[in-house]
Amino acid sequence: MSSKIFGIKNCNTMKKTINLFEKEGFSYEFVDYKKQKPSLELLEKFLKKLDLDQVVNRKGMTYRKLTEEEKAQTENPKTAIPLLQEKSSMIKRPIIEFPNGELLAGFDEEAILAKGK
Repeated sequence: MSSKIFGIKNCNTMKKTINLFEKEGFSYEFVDYKKQKPSLELLEKFLKKLDLDQVVNRKGMTYRKLTEEEKAQTENPKTAIPLLQEKSSMIKRPIIEFPNGELLAGFDEEAILAKGK
């Protein structure tokens, strides 16, 4: 079984993640949010296993460009999900789903190496 890596192809963090998987020989499937908009079901799955703060990238340019009203929407899963679907660049990268169903948000080389085996 392979892991699923969710993100955006042109992101430097995504490139580091994919390079690490390839260097280690870990099998993976890459899901590009720009080609496959994140579904309601996918985002709900993320939020069942991760905190909203782990899913929303509040450091990125997309978040910083939001209105105060939109930023407030990111504080609640019910209002955050539609916004994350519309502005998928705001989802923290990468989110990795390992074969055992465990999720990891963000690039953490040690955690990837431990879970990716």
